[in-house]
Formats: sequence, structure tokens, C-alpha cells
Amino acid sequence: MNEFDPGNYKEILIFLGTAGVAVPLFRRLKISPILGFLAAGVLLGPFGIGALANEVSWLSPLALNVAHIAPVAEFGVVFLLFMIGLELSWARLAVMRRLVFGLGALQVFGSAAALGAIALALDEPPNADTVAGFALALSSTAVVIPVLAETRRLGTAAGRTIFSVLLFQDLMVAPLLFMVSMLGAREGDFGVAIASTLLPAILGLAFVVLGGHLVLRPLFHHVAAARSTEFFMAACLLVVIGTGVFTAMFGLSMGLGAFIAGVLLAETEYRREIEVTIDPFKGLLLGLFFVSIGAELDLSQIYAAPLRTFGLAIGMMAVKFVVTWLAGRLMRLSPAVSTEAALLLAPGGEFAFIIITVAIGSNVLPADLGANLMIAVTLSMFAVPALGAIAQSLARSRAHAAPLGGAEPPASDSQEAPDAILVGYGRVGRLVGDMLRTHGLKFVAIETDAALVKRYRRDGIDIHWGNAVRSEFLVRCGVAKAKALIITMDKPAAAEEIVQTLRADYPHLTIVARARDAQHATQLYELGVTDAVPETIEASLQLSEAVLVDMGLPMGKVIASIHEKRDEFRKMLQTASSGADVRRAIRRSSRLKDPRRDSL
Repeated sequence: MNEFDPGNYKEILIFLGTAGVAVPLFRRLKISPILGFLAAGVLLGPFGIGALANEVSWLSPLALNVAHIAPVAEFGVVFLLFMIGLELSWARLAVMRRLVFGLGALQVFGSAAALGAIALALDEPPNADTVAGFALALSSTAVVIPVLAETRRLGTAAGRTIFSVLLFQDLMVAPLLFMVSMLGAREGDFGVAIASTLLPAILGLAFVVLGGHLVLRPLFHHVAAARSTEFFMAACLLVVIGTGVFTAMFGLSMGLGAFIAGVLLAETEYRREIEVTIDPFKGLLLGLFFVSIGAELDLSQIYAAPLRTFGLAIGMMAVKFVVTWLAGRLMRLSPAVSTEAALLLAPGGEFAFIIITVAIGSNVLPADLGANLMIAVTLSMFAVPALGAIAQSLARSRAHAAPLGGAEPPASDSQEAPDAILVGYGRVGRLVGDMLRTHGLKFVAIETDAALVKRYRRDGIDIHWGNAVRSEFLVRCGVAKAKALIITMDKPAAAEEIVQTLRADYPHLTIVARARDAQHATQLYELGVTDAVPETIEASLQLSEAVLVDMGLPMGKVIASIHEKRDEFRKMLQTASSGADVRRAIRRSSRLKDPRRDSL
């Protein structure tokens, strides 16, 4: 039996300690959690406590080994792009194509040309200045998107604009790696570079799109039919990690493959449950990614040449800000949107590390220049949260600035808010849904039977497969903006849990629930339901109505008496505190008014 070595778990414990203790402290101090993870990486990395541990041995358990966490940390960006893809669709991407391929191309090629020209003026080799220009032109999807999400600006015009540019940059990673391969290839190796880099990337992209379109929905339907949370989680992780690794095998970024998988799943009935399942993994892995970025910052090199390192970082951001702002104005975006986009796209990004590393290995970029560029990129990424705060402040002060030309993407949520959410779409739920449609009300249905979801999805019903007991799932379905929640499923315990959770979070939400009997209805009222409809009582009232009408009594008086009796039961159930009270109230009410006697 192998001897237990606690050192094998050191990085995991340090990261969980950072996520569970240090980062919440930053949040309480109203400081971006991203800065908390970055600061933890700097402090605990090989150039922080790791450097001191060589002389002070008792500090070694607190030092991070970046090589151990880097492979896992990379999945933070992968999961982030997958979640972004889930919020989009091919139709939405088509609407954004002008910004993706128009503004995105202007920003990348314009910034690369300006930065490359400066490098050439500083006597850097021609190939090196080209690679440096394109590497520095890229921005950080992994840092910028969470900053926008924190301030709820991802759905604004500026947020959509920034995302469009970041998407184009991600699409440019494979061509840029191909460019580096060509620049490093010997004469006569041009065909080899194409065969080894560009063609595999195109094939890999085609396989992911076509294969995902054919496989993903049947896969999740098969897993959902098993009704196992564990199996569904396993399928989600398989898709995210599997598509990422598959595209990386063809020379593309793992994030791009995961993004495409997300887009393919965005129009399926499993989208909301996938979002809820993946979100915790995304948060933790992104935190680990930020820790790894902070750990790579060599403080000794900054201390040795502070003017050079800070000057390079500030100069890079200044050039990119000017180019991006001019590109935005050229695309007829408003000054406010152009400014916000320029601020957040000015810092460098994580893909610069990949391009610079490959360029150094191909002898295209001198090693010392590459090291300086990576330090400048890292420093600039630390500035993103502060730049995001500045951009938000500017957006508030210029909220009434008029856009020019209407070229900006709509500042709206990714889905239209439903009037009602219908939990359960069996026989009862379908009848309720029919009545909602009859009165022109939009609803979102939730069902756990995968076969039913598949059938009614084909009929055009906005129905999702998922567990409504999870409040975060209902939030993603739009409960925060819905007028009512209707529970029709025949699962008393689940209905009670839903009512209890939602009433605490949304005190003004109308909640109507199906109850098995009078006692269950009383429990639902105690939990805060607006109305509970007991099956036994309602069936008795409908039977009474049919009998009295068939016996020739006036329909108007019969309906009035039924409504009166229903109101009596409702008041009794709302005030009753136990099952015995309910039964006594029902027996007492049966001796009250007889609608037949009233009609005589």
C-alpha cells in the first residue's frame, strides 16, 4: 500500500481555500472576485511565496505549482465559452455577423498593424513584429466576459459589441497559429504548413458542427430518459470537455469547440438544465484559471525594469484603445458604446500566451522579447476589472446618449419574459396551457418526462426538460419576470419545496398549485401559495355542477352557488392549521347552503 502524501493535494486545498475564504472577503469589500483570484495567484505562485519557500521551508506547503494546475485551469475558458454559446443560437449569430466580422476584423487587423509598426520602428525583426502585433491585438475573453456578467452588462449594446469582437478573436486563433507556422517554416515547407495546420483546422470545425448537429440532441434525450442527475451531469461534462479536446486535436482552441457545442444545444429543450448543471464548474474552473494567470506574473522582472514593463503594458492598451474606438465609430456605433468597448478590449488576452509560446518555439520571436510581452499582457489583464468599473461609470453618465445609425445590437435579454411558468405538462398541465394560449398569454412549460418534452417541442410548445425544484433552474426559465407560476405536477413533496423556495425569493409572485387533497392544500397555503386547488374538492364541485344542471336547475344559479362553495372551501383551507380542522370544516360546510333549496 502506498504511503499517503498530503503534498499531492496541496494545490487543490490551496485553491479551495482561496475560493471559499479569500474571494468571499473580496466580495464583501465590494472588490471584484477576479482580482481576488489574481492576487491569490501572485501571492501563492512561484514568484511570490514559492520564491520565499526556498529559504523558509515552512512556507513550501503554501506555494502553488503552476504546472500542476495549468491543464485543469485551461478548462475555465472552455466552460465559459460553452455557457456563452448556450445563450446564443445560429439565428442570433447571424444578426451579429456585421459586428463579428466587421468590427472584429477592424479591431484585430487595425491593432496588429499599429502595434507591429511600433515594433518595427523599434528595430524588431519583420517576422517578430508581425507576430507580436497580432498576439497583443487579442483581448481576454476569460476576464472580460465575467466582468461584464458581474455588472449585468453582457446583454447591453456595449456587451454584445464586446462579445462580437471577442468571438472574432477566438476564430482568429487557428489562422494566427497557421501564420506562425508559415513564418517559422523553411523554404519549400509552405505546403507542409498548410497541410499540417490549416486543413486539419477546417476539417475539425466541420466535424464538430455536423457531428454535433446529429448527435447532441439524441444523446441528451437518451440520458434525460434515465432521470438521473448524475448521468445528466456526466453527459454535460463529456460534451464540454470532449468537444474541447477534439477541436484541440485539429489545431483549434478548445474554447471554440465548446462554444460551437453550446450554440448547437442553445435551441434544444435541455438548454436550461445544462446551464444549471455546468454553472458551478464554470465558476470554479474560471477561478482556477485566474489563479494560474496571477501565478505566472514574475515580480522580479517587473522590479528589475519597472519603466519598461509598465510602459509596454500601458502603451499596448493605449494603442488598442485608440484603434478600437476609431473602429467602433467607423462602424457607426455611439461614442458611449465605442468607449466602453475600447476600454475593455484594450488589455491583452490569454491566447497571446499561446501564440507567443509557439512563436518562440518556432524561432520567429526572440525569447527575451516574448517574455517581456507576456509580462505586459499579464499586467494588462489585472487592469480589466478597474477598466470595467470605469466603463460602467461612463455608461451611467452617458445613458441618454443617442446611438448613430442604429447599427448597435439590441440591448435586451436573450429571451422574452414569459407571462407564466407551467411546472408539469401532463394532462392537467396541457389543459392549463391551452387556456393560457386561448387568452393570449405566453408561457414556458417544464417537464421531467423526456418523451413528452420531445413530442410537444415538435409541436412548437416552449417546453424545457429539467428539475423545477432547483430555484436556479426556474430563474433561468424567467421566473424573476413572470407574473405567475403554476404547479400542475402530481408530486406533493416537490410542489411544497418549490412553493417554499420561491415564496421566500419572490414574495409578490402569484403561485397556483395543484393539491392532492384538502390537507395537502392546507400545507401549501401555510408555505405561501396564492391558491391551492385540491383534486378531490374540485372534482366534487364539477360533479355537483353537472348533476344540478342536468336536473333542470337554472345554470346561472348553479354556477353562482358552485363559485360560492369554492370560495368557502378556499377560506377554510387558508385558515385551517391541521388535517382534523380541514375535515371538520368540510363536514360543517356540507350542512350549509343547498343550492337546490335556494332555487325553490
